[in-house]
Amino acid sequence: MNDSKNQNPEAQVTRRNFLKTTSSAVVAGSILGGLSIERSAFAAGSDTVNIALIGCGGRGSGAANQALSTQFNTKLVAMGDAFNDNLLRSLENLKKSHPDKVNVPPDRQFVGFDAYKQAISAADVVILATPPGFRPIHFEEAVKQGKHIFMEKPVATDATGVRRVLAAAEEAKKKNLKVGVGLQRHHQLGYLETMKRLHDGQIGDIVSMRCYWNGTTPWVKPRADLERQAGRKLTEMEYQMRNWYYFVWLCGDHICEQHIHNLDVINWVKKGHPVRAHGMGGCETRKGKDYGEIFDHHAVEFEYADGSRCYSQCRHQLGTWSNVSEHVVGTKGTCDVSGHIIRGENAWRFKTPGAKDPYQQEHDDLFAAIQNNTPYSEVEYGAHSTMTSVLGRMATYSGQVIEWDQAINSQIDVMPKSFAFDAMPPTVPDANGNYQLPVPGKTVVV
Repeated sequence: MNDSKNQNPEAQVTRRNFLKTTSSAVVAGSILGGLSIERSAFAAGSDTVNIALIGCGGRGSGAANQALSTQFNTKLVAMGDAFNDNLLRSLENLKKSHPDKVNVPPDRQFVGFDAYKQAISAADVVILATPPGFRPIHFEEAVKQGKHIFMEKPVATDATGVRRVLAAAEEAKKKNLKVGVGLQRHHQLGYLETMKRLHDGQIGDIVSMRCYWNGTTPWVKPRADLERQAGRKLTEMEYQMRNWYYFVWLCGDHICEQHIHNLDVINWVKKGHPVRAHGMGGCETRKGKDYGEIFDHHAVEFEYADGSRCYSQCRHQLGTWSNVSEHVVGTKGTCDVSGHIIRGENAWRFKTPGAKDPYQQEHDDLFAAIQNNTPYSEVEYGAHSTMTSVLGRMATYSGQVIEWDQAINSQIDVMPKSFAFDAMPPTVPDANGNYQLPVPGKTVVV
């Protein structure tokens, strides 16, 4: 599908010394001068950082707001989304918040599956915030075009996508591109201070961990409501992309989309990823045609290289115990990592007031790295934490013990074969409109 707005089904019914010439001029300058793309841009002279937003939903709009709220001279100049109404809603809200920093005329509003390419080309920094299944494709393109990048988590929905992201990250380093990933706890002062103490041995050797993302269903967009709003039947591809949270190729299941934050913290504690996992899960209460193919609960035991184990839970069930946290046990004490409290021989509690919102801090840190031309890549831990959550899903869907090496090398690709609103997604409903859920003991994941 091309970028023109009339292809959309809805339409049919702050960095000093940035180069502000075309991308081709940047590339030419870097080749002729023997510099990386980023260093060529630094030499050219303009203090405005032009931003493109790819994916104009709530999180993308929030990320754009934070990028425009840094101390640097930033401007939103391009936007891309699969759906025109998403783009226009986001644009209106961002204009209200940043009237002097938003300049996205119609010719830089791109709609459709290929919108990302043109939006990326218009900017110096790109924000990638579509449903995560598209992240590897968009990240590769942004790296290819030589742009600095902020991308939301997770960075993929399967092992094939994770491998693509890791490969593109190597190219990004060669081009001296700065890349942030939306795992904001790495920029939250309480977590940073707690992690420093854990890594300094304040609770001794860490022997076990547990983490939770137990809550309620975040949102659902029933097909009937969407079709009423559109005034017509939606194609299956349109429907799944509108209701993307409930389809594996788009979301990765909530163990990936939400619980990744907690699993990422445990990986951070251990300075590495697990070596194997097993677990169980299913769909007990969140059932119906509009809840797609994902589970409503997962319980996974992750084993790390030193033999320590993390006991992980995530759940979307109304009326049940809610908890979002991480905890570790050491030979000299325990730590509520999320609460920033150490108990035991070296008791401690984080008390520093006035810590900045970590969602804002992660953008401040990225743009500071761009300004100061310091190395900055969060891709490796973002990709490994994404793969950790995918590993957990593979374990619960299959009911088997899954080794990390098996998982990361899996050739199963959950993405569609082609991208168009009249193309078929990987999973389609049966004659009654229901989707097939994974069946532990039968579902193949590697």
